[in-house]
Amino acid sequence: MKKAFYIVLGLIGVGLGALGAALPFLPAFPFLLLAAFCFGKSSEKLDTWFKNTKLYKKNLESYVKGQGMTNKAKVRVVSMVSALMLVGFIIMLVKDVPKAALVVLALVWVFHILYFAFGVKKYEPKDEA
Repeated sequence: MKKAFYIVLGLIGVGLGALGAALPFLPAFPFLLLAAFCFGKSSEKLDTWFKNTKLYKKNLESYVKGQGMTNKAKVRVVSMVSALMLVGFIIMLVKDVPKAALVVLALVWVFHILYFAFGVKKYEPKDEA
């Protein structure tokens, strides 16, 4: 049952990650990271397949190997998450939630930016041409 849950969640992650690679408003990185985690927990065959896809190699491989992320990828992730958090802020303001909730969301946003700016290494791929 647990294995099937991880497989389904991994497939959803791949699907949303593929959409995120094609659509500018949807981040691919977190969904592909979810897929890698789920396939690693559930199926060696799916894990091997996923790690051999262009989607994985282009968006996630350098980060998983500990090499970091390109500046372009960092900016893309931070931009998309910031846009989604802005929607959250707007909804929270319209719904008149307690100010403490806005402060928590603001802190999460700041720590997110700090993590990608200083916690994730910069990766510069070497030209293979």
